[in-house]
Amino acid sequence: MKENYHFFHLRDTAGQERDFHFHDFDKIVLLLAGRVDYSVEDASYAMQPWDVLLVKHHTIHKAVIDRSTPYDRVIVYLDRRFFERTAPGAGLLDCFDWADRNGQYLLSPDDEQKKALAEAISAYEALIGDEQLGAQLLRDSCISRLLVHVNRLSVSAASPQRGEQASDPKIAQTLSYINENLRSDLSVEVLCERVYLSRYHFMRLFKAQTGLTAHAYVRQRRLIHAARLIREGMSAAQAAAESGFSDYSAFHRAFRELFGTSPGKIKG
Repeated sequence: MKENYHFFHLRDTAGQERDFHFHDFDKIVLLLAGRVDYSVEDASYAMQPWDVLLVKHHTIHKAVIDRSTPYDRVIVYLDRRFFERTAPGAGLLDCFDWADRNGQYLLSPDDEQKKALAEAISAYEALIGDEQLGAQLLRDSCISRLLVHVNRLSVSAASPQRGEQASDPKIAQTLSYINENLRSDLSVEVLCERVYLSRYHFMRLFKAQTGLTAHAYVRQRRLIHAARLIREGMSAAQAAAESGFSDYSAFHRAFRELFGTSPGKIKG
């Protein structure tokens, strides 16, 4: 980021759908209206209006947008260094560390918290385009105000996270097994045998529940797991092996295909 923060308020029916990706900055997504599903690391959420999603820098995520209805959202990109420099000790970005530590990226505010968030957003938007003396300082204070409310929301954790799960118990069992055994043989034949389904029925049901083939899902989960290990300091080769890849060159190609960058670029 070249800016200390960037505030977007977007409303459209053609929101971009990106594959899994990550940023070097922290990111808040506040849904105002519409339907969007967010996958963040190992969690998946069907967001509701006024839900707040916290995406820490280098956290892998993806949005799937329902384009049949207007998608109204506020998105804020945040340069951590700016807030640590201007408000040392205030912990304005602690909410992102909390989300990453607990694996709970979605916050659901109550009515009072919604009101506080709405007031902070309105106060910032009223200053957009204002070039009078002190306007930038006032905008900075509005973003800090928004962060205070988001941090309070993360502390209170008013509502439990809403994770999407497959409705079919056998597919739910399969997904759980995959995520817990990424280094093991996860061929379609092995997965079918574990849930006592024919190959045809299993593949049809799996695709209907997840939107992916079993092979594509396994590869995606392995790559996401490897990226997280690399981000935490593991070498790319070791992370590949820990995630079930026996061929490093194949891992490197798949990593670039999914994330648009090499494994070494995700460190930090």
